[in-house]
Amino acid sequence: MAQVDLAAMRERYTLGSLSEGEMPQAPDVFFDHWLEQAVASQQPEPNAMTLATTGNDLRPSTRIVLLKGHDERGLVWFTNYESRKAHELAGNPFAALQFYWASLQRVVRIEGVVEKTSSTESDHYFARRPLASRIGALASPQSQVVESRQVLDEAFARIEQEVAASGNEPTRPEFWGGYRLVPSYWEFWQGRDGRLHDRLSYVKNHQGDWQIERLAP
Repeated sequence: MAQVDLAAMRERYTLGSLSEGEMPQAPDVFFDHWLEQAVASQQPEPNAMTLATTGNDLRPSTRIVLLKGHDERGLVWFTNYESRKAHELAGNPFAALQFYWASLQRVVRIEGVVEKTSSTESDHYFARRPLASRIGALASPQSQVVESRQVLDEAFARIEQEVAASGNEPTRPEFWGGYRLVPSYWEFWQGRDGRLHDRLSYVKNHQGDWQIERLAP
């Protein structure tokens, strides 16, 4: 089998640039601008983000989650509260998120403290999900070891039949809901030619205002 020459792989970054003068005072405003451009560029799943957490054993872990809302308070996603990431967040609420929009040669990094969304927010989002997704949330003991795929399929079929027989829409279980990362740090990365990439960060100063800083690539 021929091996891929990874050391020879190259990509030129020539699609854009970043300057301090174009950055608004609020980082979530600039993020919204970039997100809209990622959606418009038909970037696959532009709301997909890597979530990094650390357990009590100090071993970091990552997974892809989907952004389902954001505003000046932070960035929101939904998941099983009994999953590995949930247990790690319960022990250490500090986490990081990262978006990679390859078609635009852009990366966004966010760090902060994670908190649960309100029950009302979680109920509202759960009710909007497709029926199959709601049944899947009820059927899956996320992150736990299962004997086989058949176990999951049988659990899904059983709940699907129960829902059909009752005629009622499934409601959000207590073990499922939202999280919000409240940012204390933002970084916007735009690829540039010659690997002299633009990196601009937002860091809060002692007055609680966002301060823009340029980082060397």
